Amino acid sequence: MIDGALPYLRCPNCGQPLRRHERALRCPLGHSFDLARQGYADLSAGRLPHVGDTAGMVADRETFLTAGHYDFIADALAEATPPGFVVDAGVGTGFYLARALDKLAENGLGLDVSKAALRRAARCHPRAAAVLADLWRPLPIVDAAASTILNVFAPRNGAEFRRILRPDGVLLVVTPAPDHLGELVETYGMIRVDPGKADRIRDSLEGFFTPEGTQTRSRTLRLTAAEARTLIGMTPSARHGATAPEDDVTVTAKIDLSAYSPV
Repeated sequence: MIDGALPYLRCPNCGQPLRRHERALRCPLGHSFDLARQGYADLSAGRLPHVGDTAGMVADRETFLTAGHYDFIADALAEATPPGFVVDAGVGTGFYLARALDKLAENGLGLDVSKAALRRAARCHPRAAAVLADLWRPLPIVDAAASTILNVFAPRNGAEFRRILRPDGVLLVVTPAPDHLGELVETYGMIRVDPGKADRIRDSLEGFFTPEGTQTRSRTLRLTAAEARTLIGMTPSARHGATAPEDDVTVTAKIDLSAYSPV
C-alpha cells in the first residue's frame, strides 16, 4: 500500500513531502502525481528514456519465480536484511521485496520503470508500495530513509543510493556469477555475463560505499523445456536471438550477493 511509504517519499520536482488526495499524491506546492488503478504511484516527473521489461518478460518472470527456482536468492536476501524500511531498487514483480518483508514487521518500497512489473509489485505484499521512477535520476525518496536497499540484477546509482540510505544501513547487491546459467549460454545462445561487470559495479559504488563481503550462492535447476523457455523469456536474451529448448535441461544458477556499507 502506498500509504505506508508516504513518510519516506518526496516530490520529484521540488523535494517537498507528499500527501494522498484520493487518486493522486500532491505536495504543498501543488505538484500532483497520479496513482494507477493497480496501486502504484507515477513519480517519474517527465518522459522516461526507456520503459523497462515488457509485459511478456514480466509474465515469464512471475511464472518462473513463483515456481520457486530462485527461492535460494530470495532467502539469502531476507536473511541479510536488517529491520527497518526496505527499498528495492529495480523491484520487478516484487518477489524479493515480499520475501524480505515476510521476515520483517516493516514497510517496503519498490522502484521500477516497467509499468507491467509495477502492476504486480504494487500487490506483492500488504506492506509493500510501488513507484514508477528511473534509477538513473534523483530518486523521489527523502534522505536517509532506508535501512536496506535491495538491488537484484538491476542498475546501481551510487550517489542516490548513498543519499537515501541511513548511515548505519546496508546495500545488498545481487549479480550473476560469471558462469551463471552457463549451460543455457553455451547451448542456446543466452547473453554471457559481461566479464567487466565486477569493475563496473566497483566504479558505480566507489566513493559512496565500502564493500563488506561477498557470498556466492548456487543451485542446480532441473527444468522442463517449458520452464527453460520461461527462464530465457524473462531475460534480455529473449530479444537477442536465444533459441528455445525443446528438451528438459539441467542448469546451474549461480549468483554473488555483496553487502556494502555507506561511506
